[in-house]
Order: sequence, then structure tokens, then C-alpha cells
Amino acid sequence: MTTPSPDAAGETGPGPAAGESGAVSVALAVIQLRGAVLLIRSPEDSEPRWRFPGGKVEPREKPERAAARETREETGLLVEAGQLIGARIHPQTGRHLIYIACTPAGGTAYRASPREVAEVAWIPRHLALGTYLPGLFEPVHHFLAAP
Repeated sequence: MTTPSPDAAGETGPGPAAGESGAVSVALAVIQLRGAVLLIRSPEDSEPRWRFPGGKVEPREKPERAAARETREETGLLVEAGQLIGARIHPQTGRHLIYIACTPAGGTAYRASPREVAEVAWIPRHLALGTYLPGLFEPVHHFLAAP
């Protein structure tokens, strides 16, 4: 099985399946509701300051399942995983990041894991694309910028 991975131009194409490269795979839930994007802030002053909910894909777990599980654990929000937006090896961390479009399916987002999350917020899309998520992976930027 292969998942998309970026080529030199940042475009996605066939690449190794999650974990095949030896990198830790992290599934990230990209969630939109009424023109806003759900973001979380880590409790420590780490970069990036704001990020999408998500976390490590467990052995034999599908990235879509991991994105939904981690979103519930971090924010209390139940989501339905949808399409794969894109994947890449992060240039600084070496982690295999997998971006999954998700839709809210129940509950309300809150700080469900205070040890892992300092703040949960629905950020207006225009602010998320600029101020909150600078240098956003291009396929995710295109996905969020689409009408």
C-alpha cells in the first residue's frame, strides 16, 4: 500500500506506506465548521504553537482511525474521517505527517487532555491560514482555501 508523499516540488504522488520509511507516522485531523478551523495549542512553548488535533498512528491502525481517536482524546469532539488531503515527511522532525479531512459528528470541542493541550479554539479560516498556521503544507492550504 502507498500513501501520497511530496516530491521535490511539494506535490503529492506515490510514496512509501506509513511507517515504511522508518519515520513515526502522525495522523492530523483537519476539521472545519462554519468557516472556522479547529486548532489546539500545546501546553509548552513549542513550535508550532498552534496545530491540528492528532497524534501517533498505532501499529496496525489506519491513519483515518488515528486522526478520529486523537481528536476525541485531545478535544472531546467526535469526528468522521474523510479524504486524505496529503502526506509528507516533516523537514525538521522527520515525522511522517498524514493530513485527513474530518467532519464533526458529535459533541463539543473542549480541552479534554490538559496535559497535552493548553487551549482548543475554532479559528476563523482566514486567520488560520495566515497568522496561526504559517508555512502550512501546500495541499492542506489549498484544501482550507477552497470555497
